[in-house]
Amino acid sequence: MRKQLQARRIVITGGSGGIGQCLAEEAARRGARLILAARSADKLRQLADRLTAQGGEVLAVTADVTSDADRRLIIDTAVRRFGGLDVLINNAGIGSFGHFAESSEAVLRQIMEVNFFAPAELIRLAIPFLRNGVQPAIVNVSSMCGRRGVPAWPEYSASKFALCGLTEALRGEMARFDIDVLLIVPGLTRTDLMAHLLRNEGRMKIAAAMDKGLTPEETAAGILEALVKNRTEVVLGWEARWILRVNRFLPRLVDRLMARRVRQLYRDEVEQAAEYASGGQNSAAAGR
Repeated sequence: MRKQLQARRIVITGGSGGIGQCLAEEAARRGARLILAARSADKLRQLADRLTAQGGEVLAVTADVTSDADRRLIIDTAVRRFGGLDVLINNAGIGSFGHFAESSEAVLRQIMEVNFFAPAELIRLAIPFLRNGVQPAIVNVSSMCGRRGVPAWPEYSASKFALCGLTEALRGEMARFDIDVLLIVPGLTRTDLMAHLLRNEGRMKIAAAMDKGLTPEETAAGILEALVKNRTEVVLGWEARWILRVNRFLPRLVDRLMARRVRQLYRDEVEQAAEYASGGQNSAAAGR
């Protein structure tokens, strides 16, 4: 069944920029009633004011999704101001670029808090109200990294894998409430994620790769199209579709290709390790 966006009460996290901003602009244009949540108070307010001036019904909630009190404020605002909730779009996210051996527990925990625990607990808070919503749905924005782990993105991949698993489990559970649960798997998207990385220490030149990715407008359009058409899982972007298709049938090939790329990027360390090992063997032989 196709869903309507007109007059639907929609919460969008990470709503002040990038994909979230584009989601808000397009959903408002289609007549949705929006609650936008983000930490950037000024940007959020400016966006809400602009969309309201254009005829939209948009509320801004300055919130940190890792805070239980702020999560409750988001849902309470929807219920208090709009009388309920129809759609929850978990879009907020954070990343870290760098290898696991040089990372830390603090980085892992922060990424899991934002990318997994926050959407999980928002869903828990939203369920009682979504049960009474109109064509209710939960939309979780994951990543290509949630279906195929990628070197230098270990924490991010883990958090997005967790979100994919939760989404699949909830899809069955929410059927008893007639709440649809959708999973969005975008590939590279030109957002400001890179400007807010917890770490940026990998050797791969990701800026050039990001420039070839989807625009935030294209990703947002794909998310809303999936919502309207009630598509269970959608992969966005040609490179994500290609990689995940190959990985489905030839996962060991993808493993080898990724490992080869890492060895190329860290050739100096690989060669040093080989020299060290060779020196140790020679010393052992001399000792005999």
